[in-house]
Amino acid sequence: MTFASIPFLFYFLPTFLALYFLLPFRNLVFLLGSLIFYAWGEPVFILLLLVSITMNHFMARALARQRTWRNLSIGVAANLAALGVFKYAGFFSEVLLETLGSSATPLDLHLPLGISFYTFQAISFLVDIYRRDAAAPERWLETALFISMFPQLIAGPIVRFHTVAEQIYSRTHSLDRFASGARQFTRGLAQKILLANAFGQTADAAFGADLAQLGPGAAWLGLICYTLQIYFDFAGYSNMALGLGRMMGFDFPENFNFPYMSRSITEFWRRWHMSLSRWFREYLYIPLGGNRHGALRTYLNLSIVFLLCGFWHGAEWAFIIWGAWHGAFLVMERSPLGRLITALPQAAQHVYLMLAVMLAWVPFRTEDWGQAIVYFRALVGQGTGSVDLAQVYAPQLAILIPIGIVVAVWPLIAESRLGRTVANRGALLAHPAPRTVLEPAWVSALLVLCAADLATGSYNPFIYFRF
Repeated sequence: MTFASIPFLFYFLPTFLALYFLLPFRNLVFLLGSLIFYAWGEPVFILLLLVSITMNHFMARALARQRTWRNLSIGVAANLAALGVFKYAGFFSEVLLETLGSSATPLDLHLPLGISFYTFQAISFLVDIYRRDAAAPERWLETALFISMFPQLIAGPIVRFHTVAEQIYSRTHSLDRFASGARQFTRGLAQKILLANAFGQTADAAFGADLAQLGPGAAWLGLICYTLQIYFDFAGYSNMALGLGRMMGFDFPENFNFPYMSRSITEFWRRWHMSLSRWFREYLYIPLGGNRHGALRTYLNLSIVFLLCGFWHGAEWAFIIWGAWHGAFLVMERSPLGRLITALPQAAQHVYLMLAVMLAWVPFRTEDWGQAIVYFRALVGQGTGSVDLAQVYAPQLAILIPIGIVVAVWPLIAESRLGRTVANRGALLAHPAPRTVLEPAWVSALLVLCAADLATGSYNPFIYFRF
């Protein structure tokens, strides 16, 4: 069950919200709803989630009594061990077998849904208590609620404990907050269903073809569509999570801030998957020394962080290369070479950023470096060309790609002369009276369109299974 599904939208969510607001023990309802939500998708691994919650609760209580590096290390190591076994044992066993020249089959463990996200949350939980940024919960219920809150359990954003600790005990509920959350949830649902899924079909057609046969037109269209798909998929789920949280009185941190309007990789990572960037910065980059020990140490720290960032995304060499790619650009931008980028006209900086990001998506999407090389060759016309543009193109892309680009870089357009002209002419619509009518109308229209699309049982992938 995902947010963008009929069971969630028409069965789970209405029932949950009714119980949440009607019953007096809201935290307990929230926890039970979260566990049911997780068990719906991963009934086998609900026990692993409960073990993680319980272990982290008792480690937090131990840290509250005795704030020692040893206690923190044991807790962090236990969390990383569980992640390592389920996510990385297969990768390391494959590397070991290849090194030994063995033909044995490597380990192939099923990846528990959302384990990368809730493991990072659990680590932040222990570190925040160790640093005294937040007090350790006395009851298991509060610990369990923080780690398992269903809005962000399986797809983020990664919530750090000290940012929501007070809200777990006391938060504000109001009709305005609920309505604001519902609007954000609907916006995210539309991003996922109406945009990401549409782009995903063309991306799958290109990346799912025999890559050696791709012509450059088909390869570039597939890459453009994947660039838009992954943005609207990630941003869509984040908006849905933030919207659900606000409906229940929580203010989760923003996760996307128009990253494709950036002018450097450095700026991109301040805007893309912001909760992950903040997590790595606060719990890895700064403890490693950050930028406090000279340029070479800064370059090393950035490289380590982004290698691990790539590895967090997946136990494949392609993800490691993706992380190394971004790390290399960040190091370059910190070095004297970075001045060459900042000296370029703004339009050229945007082109530089988008080319760097889009080309990095190739290994991320193929998940195999060998296949990524073949795709790169297709981009420059080295494929046979038997799979041409016409074979992956869909007529609706003529409308959807411009819409996707406009939405993805809307602040840039809004600041332009055309954007200001449109804003001035539409100023009347921002008046409270028209908004009272228009906002429910567009929210309802988007919900109807999304429900109609879901009812057809059409293409609706969930890309977070591999994380």
